[in-house]
Amino acid sequence: MIAVVAETKDGSARKITLEMLAEARRLADAKGGLKVGAIALGPLAPGEADRLASQGADRIFHVEGAALAEYAPEAWAEGVRLAVEKARPEVLFLGATAHGKDLAPRVSARLRVGLASDCVAFEWGDSGLVARRPIFAGKAIARVAWSASRPQVASVRPNTFTPAAPDASRKAAVEAISLGDVKVRARVVGFEASEGEMADLTEATIIVSGGRAMQGPDNFELLRKLCKVLGATLGASRAAVDAGWIDHSHQVGQTGKVVNPTVYFAIGISGAIQHMAGMSSSKTIVAINKDKDAPIFKIASYGIVGDLYQVVPALTEEFEKALKE
Repeated sequence: MIAVVAETKDGSARKITLEMLAEARRLADAKGGLKVGAIALGPLAPGEADRLASQGADRIFHVEGAALAEYAPEAWAEGVRLAVEKARPEVLFLGATAHGKDLAPRVSARLRVGLASDCVAFEWGDSGLVARRPIFAGKAIARVAWSASRPQVASVRPNTFTPAAPDASRKAAVEAISLGDVKVRARVVGFEASEGEMADLTEATIIVSGGRAMQGPDNFELLRKLCKVLGATLGASRAAVDAGWIDHSHQVGQTGKVVNPTVYFAIGISGAIQHMAGMSSSKTIVAINKDKDAPIFKIASYGIVGDLYQVVPALTEEFEKALKE
């Protein structure tokens, strides 16, 4: 079995869960005879089990318990361990999201197995699964294999795989697992939403990021207007965050969030190594910078050498016109 730890929000599976199920289904079908399992923790929205089945799951392991109402590292890691004990999968996928990056190493430690993090491709080798993951700020791809221990645990970079078309005829058996009492040393007491209805950076298909050249917090309004027109999510470089112009939740890079959108706008960002480590795998990169020798242009699909305070309003206006037609 290939098992996927479902990441949910308000009881509904997030996009990364559907992406992992699609890749798990592909790998299972390629191997022949393997099933796909979904490990769901905490409350599930009505009909969500059927949705997971329609996206490729053959079995669903639903771990329930009072400690799973909100994310708590110890409780969730123990919940996954119990589900793995029941499912006995060969492979276990978790999302390389803010949530998954905290949970995956805890799970691998409890299971006493290795973890391949932030993977972007998988294939079957002679002794099991082989993963590919970017290294050196995306300049090289490492092939990673596991020892004989099972399961082979990997975290999957968001927006790498395409969710499968749902098949309503697919059904999955649901097995309930009780968590029991777990000592929780820290718990979530609430969430504070930011930037209105913008998608999370790790799930966004379009990201507009600003850097040091934004010169201050007020100038980010230029980027917010472009985001509104394109339905994009606002990002930022470490320099802008460290300057206090924008919250850390918007930071893209090695010390922020690793993103993989369809389109990434790098505006006033020179292209420091730590920033490119977080966005270089974007499918299309549009760079706007006054410095024609800025490193960001080396990886950009399209580059505009010019003053962002003239270019961005012009782009916003043209995109707005095009989308109205």
